[in-house]
Amino acid sequence: MTALTLSTAAAPGLRADAIVIGVAKGAKGPVVAPGAEAVDKAYDGSLAGVLETLGASGAEGEVTKLPAPAGFKTPLVVAVGLGPEPEKDSSFDSEALRRAAGAAARVLTGAKKAAFALPLADAADAGAIAEGALLGAYSFDAYKENAKDPKNGKAPLAEVALLGGKPRDKAYKAAVERALAVTEELNRARDLVNTPPNDLYPEAFAAVAQAAAKEHGIKVQVLDEKALLKGGYGGILGVGGGSEAAPRLVKLSYTSAKAQKHLALVGKGITYDSGGISLKPAGHNETMKCDMSGAAAVFAAIVAVARLGLEVNVTAWLALAENMPSGSAVRPGDVLRMYSGKTVEVLNTDAEGRLVLADALWAASAEKPDAIVDVATLTGAMMLALGNRTFGIMANDDAFRSAVYEAAAEVGEPSWPMPLPEHLRKGMDSPTADIANMGERMGGGLVAGLFLREFVGEGITWAHLDIAGPAFNEGGPFGYTPKGGTGTAVRTLVRLAELTAAGDLG
Repeated sequence: MTALTLSTAAAPGLRADAIVIGVAKGAKGPVVAPGAEAVDKAYDGSLAGVLETLGASGAEGEVTKLPAPAGFKTPLVVAVGLGPEPEKDSSFDSEALRRAAGAAARVLTGAKKAAFALPLADAADAGAIAEGALLGAYSFDAYKENAKDPKNGKAPLAEVALLGGKPRDKAYKAAVERALAVTEELNRARDLVNTPPNDLYPEAFAAVAQAAAKEHGIKVQVLDEKALLKGGYGGILGVGGGSEAAPRLVKLSYTSAKAQKHLALVGKGITYDSGGISLKPAGHNETMKCDMSGAAAVFAAIVAVARLGLEVNVTAWLALAENMPSGSAVRPGDVLRMYSGKTVEVLNTDAEGRLVLADALWAASAEKPDAIVDVATLTGAMMLALGNRTFGIMANDDAFRSAVYEAAAEVGEPSWPMPLPEHLRKGMDSPTADIANMGERMGGGLVAGLFLREFVGEGITWAHLDIAGPAFNEGGPFGYTPKGGTGTAVRTLVRLAELTAAGDLG
């Protein structure tokens, strides 16, 4: 993991491989952002012109490299675009700083140390820059021989120094410590999503959760296939029945002596999704190791909450199964009796995530938490609606849905509130069972949300996050987002826990 320090050192005398500065897009060309005054002075105040000559405009994510000026002990200046210049008396927003820091960290792969001289007006800016740099420096090389050998230059940026930081200031220290806890756990979620399914199956995922729980003082309970059968968890058992890797339900409990509220988190953990008997077509299953991204997010969030010592009780439920076709797999037309006692006719075995979530939602509801938030790579329909970078939010309470949306926006995770139209519920009526796991094709993401709502306890506030689009980035990296597992929703969940602890969420 990349090291992070707050530094009061002057830019010219700091020894590092590079110094990172910000450049904004002004009305008449690039504008050097605050924090880079010493660098600009060393260029005799002409740095903006030099950058423009090199083709820089200040556009978001744009990176321009140039030799450091005479007298600097760093050989390289990395100018990263921040986007439009703020209006007078305004500052850059946190997400612009986060993305810029991430873009810079990505291009500095192989460097031992970089000094970040981005705009840093307060502790919140320090936290945002720290998050961006630590997330941008992420790499997943566990399966590449000698990938982190310094000789080949592929090791991630080793150390980040935030210039202008205040090491002795409590607010700055707290912001950086929070950034470290959240990003380290988010990157752990990314590792889990990127791990091949032959190594990350339900039992293996449960073992990772058990180890982390022991390390951070979190109570853990793992229900294996025998306990699931005894308990009547028909949804999880049905989905996992076709695989040699047996399913698991993991319960993680973090408690605070000062807590006034209880937040429950539920994550879909399909460690590999072939579609089951309703087999996915070629071209649709190569990345299905990412179908446990919801469980990874929930797991990372509760560990981050424990590390931060938040004054809120949080319970995380990881519904883990592998969806495979075999002679013991659930078939289209089968009826499952869920943990709630309700029966479900399975019309499509590739609509499996809602089945494991249904059991976990009912288990979470039994504890009567103040709110439940589930996270899942649930439907391709949500990707069609919102694209690859935005997750959908559905809820049984409009105010809570708005609160989740605002929390996501605050931490820089794109989301959008989605409805739960009552007329779509009728499409899941079954002549055989209480409900079918499929409904109308149009609005499929909303249909899935309506199905999940059936398994939330009466009177419990609930929200559903469909992260199918942003959970796994198949394109090129951008900002602080890498190719592959992204860890989306982790920061939103941690923020929700913070708001709950502060009494600002319901």
